[in-house]
Amino acid sequence: MRHDDPFARPGQVIGLLGGSFDPAHDGHVHITREAMKRFGLSRVWWLVSPGNPLKAQGPAPLAKRMVRARAVMTDPRVTVTDIEARLGTRYTAQTLSAMMAAYPGVRFVWLMGADNLAQFHLWQDWTWIMEHVPVGVLARPGDRISARMSPAARRYRQYRISGKASQMLARTQAPAWCFVNVALSRQSSSAIRASGAWDRTPQK
Repeated sequence: MRHDDPFARPGQVIGLLGGSFDPAHDGHVHITREAMKRFGLSRVWWLVSPGNPLKAQGPAPLAKRMVRARAVMTDPRVTVTDIEARLGTRYTAQTLSAMMAAYPGVRFVWLMGADNLAQFHLWQDWTWIMEHVPVGVLARPGDRISARMSPAARRYRQYRISGKASQMLARTQAPAWCFVNVALSRQSSSAIRASGAWDRTPQK
């Protein structure tokens, strides 16, 4: 673990919210605070992912996205980190495996929107993720039905924790997942980019 990696003590419960954050916005802030409240998390780390070199149109430079994310998220319980780039991992399962090794005794909870649950079965080593880390799913408008009928939801239906018991998620041995309905912001990174309010070119 490097000196500039996030600090965590054994026994802490930390939610991990991964994404390109291109750009970060108030919707990310809202779901982060809802996740802390609903799943009983002591902290949340935003894992700002590096760009994908295989995509013709990649995200804005990582440093620029980090600056924006830290400006948007000012809650002291939330850490914005580019640890994934420093680990050199490509897939979420690889990242989680490396972080579990680097932070023994820390309990991680993977956070995602219901839209991600709907296509979670397409992720690399998705069953490994479900079987090693509790997963907290926050509903987004229009994605509830497709998420609940997804292959991942069906395969792990017996491990689902009810929304009323969501505080138990972090302390439950994986596989364990919980789906909660929250009033989410309709703001999106794609809409911000389309409006021209976010310049992807490197900062000078």
